[in-house]
Amino acid sequence: MKNVLVELWCGNINPCGENRKLTDEEKEIIKTAATIHENLHSLLSEDQNDLLEKLLDCYSELSSLNEREAFVYAFKLGAKIATAVIGE
Repeated sequence: MKNVLVELWCGNINPCGENRKLTDEEKEIIKTAATIHENLHSLLSEDQNDLLEKLLDCYSELSSLNEREAFVYAFKLGAKIATAVIGE
């Protein structure tokens, strides 16, 4: 990899855009969640389904915010570790 700062500036480093292969455990959880969602969807009225979708959107947004904060924390921690190593 070229200079990491140049790569970051050029937009070649995008942690949110990194695709990785899902584990079997993740695939199973996604499959289970989809089945539950389908079952609920068939049981609920239109208004209830709208409410469910809003709830899921909120959870998705919260998850995204948590991931962002974890990334920032990990980045800062990595920088502190690098600084400590370089300083020794």
